[in-house]
Amino acid sequence: MARVLVASLPRCLSTRVRYGQNHTKICWSLNNRPVVAVNIRLKSTPAAASLVGQNPAVDSASHDNDKKTPLDLTFCDHEAAFKNKTNSEVLRALFVFHMCGVRSLVENNEKLLKVGRQVLGQRLFAALMKATFYGHFVAGEDQIKIQPVLERLRTFGVKSILDYSVEEDLSSEVAERREMESCESKAEGSNTIERYTPQRKFADRRFQVSGARTYFYVNEAQCEKNMETFIDCIDAVSDATHGTGFAAIKMTALGRPQLLMQLSEVIARTREYFTNVTGESGPILLSDINKDVFEKRFREENILTDNPGVRKWLENMTYDKKGLIHLFSWSGLIDANILLSDLFRVPNLISGQMEPLISALTREEEEMFKNMMRRLHTIFQYAKERDVRVMVDAEQTYFQPAISRLTLEMMKKYNQEKAIVFNTYQCYLKETFNNISLDLEQSYRQRFYFGAKLVRGAYMEQERARAEELGYEDPVNPDYEATTEMYHDCLEECLRRIKFNKSIGETQKIAIMIASHNEDTVRHTVKKMSELGIHPLDRVLCFGQLLGMCDHISFPLGKSLCKIIVVLIIHTAVMIR
Repeated sequence: MARVLVASLPRCLSTRVRYGQNHTKICWSLNNRPVVAVNIRLKSTPAAASLVGQNPAVDSASHDNDKKTPLDLTFCDHEAAFKNKTNSEVLRALFVFHMCGVRSLVENNEKLLKVGRQVLGQRLFAALMKATFYGHFVAGEDQIKIQPVLERLRTFGVKSILDYSVEEDLSSEVAERREMESCESKAEGSNTIERYTPQRKFADRRFQVSGARTYFYVNEAQCEKNMETFIDCIDAVSDATHGTGFAAIKMTALGRPQLLMQLSEVIARTREYFTNVTGESGPILLSDINKDVFEKRFREENILTDNPGVRKWLENMTYDKKGLIHLFSWSGLIDANILLSDLFRVPNLISGQMEPLISALTREEEEMFKNMMRRLHTIFQYAKERDVRVMVDAEQTYFQPAISRLTLEMMKKYNQEKAIVFNTYQCYLKETFNNISLDLEQSYRQRFYFGAKLVRGAYMEQERARAEELGYEDPVNPDYEATTEMYHDCLEECLRRIKFNKSIGETQKIAIMIASHNEDTVRHTVKKMSELGIHPLDRVLCFGQLLGMCDHISFPLGKSLCKIIVVLIIHTAVMIR
C-alpha cells in the first residue's frame, strides 16, 4: 500500500539517535510543499507474507532452496546479516548509520531538508534521498517497485507486513485547534476528572513524539475515508500474502477523540464505584465477589433491590463460574442500539437512584460513538473475511483505557476461531503487566483467542510532562532498565499462558508479536521459548522489526534452524507532485 509520508526525515532520525532501543517508524516527504492527506487517495502496496499460522504452501515455496543455519545469539555473524545486500547497499547502510550519529545533522534536519530542496530542486533532491536515507529505509514507491524487495526478503526467510499511515502536515496551531475542538463536549458537566480532560498545552499530540502516527479529528466524513483506507490496506495484505497477513489501525483515526477520553474516565469511575461498594481495591476480574455482595451493601444503605432499575443493573453484570468479570455488560458498548448514557448507570449509594457514570453527552455525540463502533465492526469483519490480522495501535494514557477495552470486546466478538484482532501493550508504562495479565485472564475465562503486540512505547516524554503539569502520578517506568524488565515480564507471562494452553491442546489460543530491535530482548525470547518447550513451529510468536533498522538480527533469525517467524514492517512512500 502506498504511504503518504509527511513527517520529515530528521524528526525520525532524532528519535533513533536518542531512543535507539525503541520501536519507531521512519518517514519522509520528498515533496517540496505541504501534503494534506485528506485530499489524497492512493492505491495499496502489498505485503509479502503472513505472520502467524501462515499458508504452508506459500511458506515452503519461498524456502525450497534455502539452507538453514544454526542461530548465533551473539548476532555477530555479519555474513548472515548482510548476505542479502549488495556491496553498494552495505556502503549505503554504513553511510546512513554514520549520518544518524551526527548530532548537528539530526538537530537541524528540518532546516537542512528545506535548504536541500531549494538548492537542488525537487528532482535532484529526490534522487539524493533515494540514494541514501529513503533508499535504505523505504521499500519502494508503488506496488510494482516494492515487489523485488519483498521477494528478496522472502528468499532469506524474512516475511513482510504492512504498517499503513496517512498523516497531515499541520502546523502546531492548527493541530492544537483541531484537538481542542474535538475533545471538548458541547454538553455541560463533561470530563470532571482532570486527567481525562483536554489540555491546550498538550493538544498537539505530536509533541515530543516522533515514532508514532498521529491523526487529528476533522469530521465524520474524514473518519469514513480513514476507514476506507484501512480496508484498502487489508485488501493489499490479503492479496499479497495468499494467506494470513497483518495490517495496523489507530482508533483516533476512526472517531471523535473526546469519546475515547470520556470512556476512559468511565473506566476509572467504575473502579472507584466498585471499591466504594465492596471495599475491594484490586481488579474486578480477580476479586472473589458475586452479586450477593452488592445486594447486601444496597440493603445496608436502604436501597430496594426490587427496584426495577437496580434489579436490571444487577442482572446485567457479567459473571462466569469464577465470579464477577465486569460491572457492566461491556458487549453492550459495541452494540449500536445502546446509548452510552443508558449503559453506564449505577445505583447511587445515598439516594438509591440510578445515576450515570459517564459525563454528559449530546445526542450528536452519542451518534458519533455509534459511527465509531460501526467503523470498527466494518474493519474487523472485513479483516476476518479476508483472513487478515489487525493490530490496534496503542496511544496516550488518557485514551488507552478506552482503546484497550474496545479492542478486548472486539476480540471477544471476532477472535472466536483465530486471533484476528490484536491489542498493543506499551511496556514503558507501570500498569502494563497488570493490564496484559488481566486481559489474558479475561480471554481465558470468556474463551476467545488473544492477540498482543509488545512494544516499549512512543509517548514517554509527553506522558511525563502531562503528568507533572496536571499533578497525577507519572505513569512511566523510572528508567530504561525498569522498562526492559516490564517488557520481559509481560513476555514471560504470555509464554507461560501459551505453555499452559499447549498442555491442554489449545496451543494457538494466544498469538504474540515481539516488536523490538533490542538484542537482549530477542535473545531472552528465544531462550524462554526453549525453556518452556514452545517450538517455533507452534506459530504463536513472531518478531516485528523495521526494514533497514536491525538487519544483523532480522536476517540471522530468518535463516536459522529455529525457523522463527521474523517480520520486517515495510514502509513505502510516493512522491506527491
